[in-house]
Amino acid sequence: MTSYRIERASDPQDLARRAAEHIGAAIDLALDQRDRAQIALSGGSTPARAYDLLGEAHLPWDRVDVFLGDERWVAADDESSNARMLRNTLLKAGHPGSRACFHPVPTVELPTAEASAEAFASLVTKVCEGDPPVFDLMLLGLGDDGHTASLFPGTEAPTVRDQWTTIGRGKGLDRITLTAPVLSAARKVLFLVSGEGKHQALSRLIDPSESSERTPAKLVTPSTEILVLADQAASQGL
Repeated sequence: MTSYRIERASDPQDLARRAAEHIGAAIDLALDQRDRAQIALSGGSTPARAYDLLGEAHLPWDRVDVFLGDERWVAADDESSNARMLRNTLLKAGHPGSRACFHPVPTVELPTAEASAEAFASLVTKVCEGDPPVFDLMLLGLGDDGHTASLFPGTEAPTVRDQWTTIGRGKGLDRITLTAPVLSAARKVLFLVSGEGKHQALSRLIDPSESSERTPAKLVTPSTEILVLADQAASQGL
């Protein structure tokens, strides 16, 4: 059974600081053991503060491969692009983090979302070892509907087991996403959860009796303990 450990932050700044520290520690640990570290990061407003802080950390960034766990099928300069958010935070010019090797999800430069998913799978398998590919750190968010990455309840994406990427369709947009087997293969999984609106989803995530059909984030089942970094509003009473 998957085990969860909740670490509570006092406010948004504390949450960002703790997240940056945990990501940095995972990178350090990986680089102690291997030549390169591979991390997959989530989009959204919650982690953006953490990426800003992380980008200022003096780590061996030139040995770090940075991926996104999912991406909207939009142009790289679109306001909703996760890659754009990363370029404005972690990878910002002048930041030490800008020296990381970023592998963006191929999107509208290819003719279809299906072609993008295939190209992303090729990219991941080329850089990451393992079958399924293994990331040193998988940072995930949690939607108020229980989704993570772009594995939305009631869609086909959460059921895909025989591919490493697929198309997630949610909130009116096609998205390219890593699948549950890849999310679960990571050496360390970290959920970053904030806001009162996520409280119910978080309580469902850690409930052993909850179904993964209703809460696809339950499909993330690594062999190690999952760390949930949450603010007071999201974790109240849990």
